[in-house]
Parts: sequence; C-alpha cells; structure tokens
Amino acid sequence: MNRLRVLTLNCWNVSAPFAERMALVRAGIQTLQPDIIGLQEIVVRRDGFDQGALILDELGYHWVYGAAFRWDERGRVLPFDEDGDAFGNLIASRWPIRRHAIRELPGADSSERRTIIGALLAAPSGNVVFANTHLNWKLHHGHIRERQVVAVADFVHELAREASLPPILVGDMNADPDAAEIRFLCGLQSLNECSTYFQDAWRVAGDGGGGFTWDNRNRFALYEGDPNRRIDYIFVGKADMNLRGWIDSVRVVMNDSRNDVFPSDHFGVLAEVRS
Repeated sequence: MNRLRVLTLNCWNVSAPFAERMALVRAGIQTLQPDIIGLQEIVVRRDGFDQGALILDELGYHWVYGAAFRWDERGRVLPFDEDGDAFGNLIASRWPIRRHAIRELPGADSSERRTIIGALLAAPSGNVVFANTHLNWKLHHGHIRERQVVAVADFVHELAREASLPPILVGDMNADPDAAEIRFLCGLQSLNECSTYFQDAWRVAGDGGGGFTWDNRNRFALYEGDPNRRIDYIFVGKADMNLRGWIDSVRVVMNDSRNDVFPSDHFGVLAEVRS
C-alpha cells in the first residue's frame, strides 16, 4: 500500500533571522522528503519577493498559494483577493495539482483576516483533497475559531466530493486539543448545530508525549510568554474499508536549532498516511 508523507509548518513569515531560518526550513524539507506540504505565514510581495519559492525552488514540487490578506504601499490591510503584497498559506505537492480554491473564513471583523486554501492532487493512488489553513491566534478568540472551523469543514467536504481518497486538512489552528474548535473537527462535539469527523493524527498515532509545536525551549516562542501547547495539526478523514486514510505514524519535526536558530517559532508535524 502506498503512503503519503504529510508535513505542516508555520514559517513565521519574514521574522529575523530570516535567511538562516529559511535555510533550515529548506534543509528540513530535503531531509524529511514529504509528499505534500502545508506552509503557513508565507509572504509574497509585488516586488518579486516570494518566500515559498525561496523554500521550494528546485526541490521537485508543484505549489499553489492563497493569501489570507494583502496590504498596499501605505500598509493598509486589503482583502485576500485584492491587489497587494500578501501573507498567507501555501500547498506543495510531489504530484500535479488538478485545481485549487481559496475561501475567506469568518472573523474579518476581529482585526485578523484568515482564509483556507484547498487543492485536488493527482496522487498515485487516486485524487486526494489537501487543505491548509491558519486560524485566529489570540488566546481569547475561541469563539471566532469555532465559526472558522465550521467553515473549514464545509470547504473541505465540498472539495472532497471530487476525490477518491480521504481528505487531509493541516494548519496552525492556534488552539489546544481540548478546545471546542478542535473537538469539533475530531467529532467530539457539535458547533452551531453542525458536526463533522476527522482523525487528529496525534490522537491516533502520537507517541504519547505532548506533541508540543509551540514550545518554550524554542527561544522564538519563549518571548510570547505563552504556555507549551500543541496547536499545529494534521487531520485526515475517516479511513475507508481498504484502510486508505489510516495514519501509521506522526511526529514533531523541525524542532532542533543550529547555532541557537530554530527554523520557526513553531515546530512542524510530519505524518505518514496510507493511500
């Protein structure tokens, strides 16, 4: 049976030391050899700067980008679909991307703008939907994230109608595993009279540790003063009768430093999923 190696990582935009960090992100991808990647906090500017290309060029991936918001030369924040420099999410795949879509998430009135990007990928075992998102970050914004995950689930399930494999959803959810928004995605509670079900890779196949992706041993995380938390996730739809979608393994990755430089303020997550 084939397996998909899936990676998610929040790349901490262009925060310093940028060049050293991006070299570590790129090296990590070369070492881990994921088949599908979701990167958050990727910056693309109108002057030709493309953070995704800096990471992925010549590594053998197809990729698509979806802005969460844009800004103009005066720094005025713009919707994701207007012209301007951009901050958002990227999907990369070893295999061709048949199509992709971007949808704005609720919460634009909160001073944050968020979107989800999804793609239909031509994997060797069949078409698979892969979606990547980044939810509101403030600790007290659980009520906004609750609205966002309902929209996220609807978006993924709509795209998955065209796929033959269980869908995969990744991202920086900015919420602990016992938060209502994560419990909703795992089928453990309903929200707004809606329910869904995805496997949380760490719940299913984690090693029993905390799986922290926001960890204060990383000096780039420590400055925020937040507790150690698991806030970055790989979710997979229910496995089918042939065990496609079964999660064989998951681990925290990109969690080592070089000369006290970590790849990001987040650690990454890597899972192997049967296909």
